Order: sequence, then structure tokens, then C-alpha cells
Amino acid sequence: MRTPVTSLVVAALPCLLQALLLGPVAAASSSAGDGTWPLIPEPDVVRGFEPPPHPYASGHRGADLAGSPGQAVRAALPGTVGFAGSIGGKLVVTVLHGGRRTTYEPVVASVARGEAVVAGEVLGRLVVTDSHCFPAACLHWGLIVGSGADEEYVDPLTLVGGGPVRLLPLWRDEPAAPRLPWTPPLSGWRRPADWLV
Repeated sequence: MRTPVTSLVVAALPCLLQALLLGPVAAASSSAGDGTWPLIPEPDVVRGFEPPPHPYASGHRGADLAGSPGQAVRAALPGTVGFAGSIGGKLVVTVLHGGRRTTYEPVVASVARGEAVVAGEVLGRLVVTDSHCFPAACLHWGLIVGSGADEEYVDPLTLVGGGPVRLLPLWRDEPAAPRLPWTPPLSGWRRPADWLV
């Protein structure tokens, strides 16, 4: 016979296994998962997106992805190369995707401005110079939505289903088991000397 606690553990087991083996249950994003990772294999996120409180404040307007010198950097979405060159001494590639644009740095470009690219196509090679992770190599990947005064930096990890994690409930309409009052784990345990009394 199952106790209510056992039933709760059994009901939660599939979600716990998924969280341990597959990672987060779901991600919140309006365009989650319509892109591809710019580095293959899927890289570690060294530093995530940290939006500034207002457009001119400091913050981290992208995500830093661990890579290696010379690694191929790929387009996250299909589009047109908007820029490939140096900005303030930093090697940058920008790809336009309608009302969005992605940025990749530091990258020695193998594409030219105006060139059409498909998702996953190589844009260039990652270099260590001006890396956010110097002396290690990492790709600073950015995503900008809108243009002009309306442009806004958003988390590029939302393109690959990452970004802020929103956990889903274990049930839809009804809980799997009623919640029991909490009791200390060892409240029913007695020391061997207590049996003598």
C-alpha cells in the first residue's frame, strides 16, 4: 500500500529525471527555438544576458559562449550579412533577419556584406583577440530587435530555447497528491537507549 508521501514521490519522479538528464523543463520566449547554436557542438554559456536598466547603462548585452580559437562561427538564423569587419578594433559580423539582427564577435569573417546566409552557415572563425573571456576564446553573441530609437537588446539564448527558465507544474487541473503537513524527518525515530525505558 502506498503512503501519500510515496505517491507524491512517484508522481514527481518523471519530472525529476527529466530535469537531471535533459535540463530545464521549459523556457519562456516568444520566439523560442527558431534558431541554431552559432558554435557546434552546443557550447557552455560562460556569461548570460544581463540587460541594462536603461539603454545607456552598463550591462551585458548578449551571451558569451565558450569556444576555441579558429572554431567555425555559424549564422543562428537565415538572413543577409549586414556588416563584416572591424568596429573600434573589434572583429564583428552582423546578420540581418527582418526586424531582428544577430551579432558575433570576435570573428574573422569569411562572408561579405550583402551576402545571403542560411541558418548554420559558417560566417567566419573565432579568435582570442578582444575575447570577453581572454585569455580563453569565447563568442559574444547578441540579438537586437527593432531598429533606430526602437531597437532593444534581447537574450540571444531565446533563439535556441534557452534564456529564463520557467518550470511547469507537475499537474494540469488537480495536484497529484494532497499536501501533507510537514514533520521533521527523524521525528518518529527513537534512539536504541529509548527502547529500554
